[in-house]
Amino acid sequence: MKTLFIYAALCITLFNYAYAQKNSSPDALNGTWLVEDGTAKVKIEKVAGKYSGKIVWLSEPNDKSGKPMLDTKNPDKSLQSRPQSGLPLLKDFVYDEDNSWTDGTIYDPESGKTYSCKITLKNNQSIEVRGYVGISLFGRTETWKRVENNPVN
Repeated sequence: MKTLFIYAALCITLFNYAYAQKNSSPDALNGTWLVEDGTAKVKIEKVAGKYSGKIVWLSEPNDKSGKPMLDTKNPDKSLQSRPQSGLPLLKDFVYDEDNSWTDGTIYDPESGKTYSCKITLKNNQSIEVRGYVGISLFGRTETWKRVENNPVN
């Protein structure tokens, strides 16, 4: 009986280790994610060795007149006429460790502000996105859900 218990504990430990290793791939972040409030989908992919994300779907892509929603709050006047669909939202993330990506930024099209950001893979179907000013203590975290099964490369 004691041997069976040890064998079961060993199997569980090995399974947890294998699962953690599978999810610790830097490319586990690649895929399309639904933001917490359900208003947008963001496709994250590796570009030139860093991870970036752009808006690929909006629940309300058009304004009241039927024209595409624009990046009107952007502080750069030359960018205010670009559509929100396709808008770069996440930029320059690097894989740190422990299922986290750091040193990137997140752009908020509702305010036109850009914040420092950290992304943490909670499991294969959800990430925590934390935007902050200065240090991570002063910020806000959202949970985004994967909307496509994107195999890790």
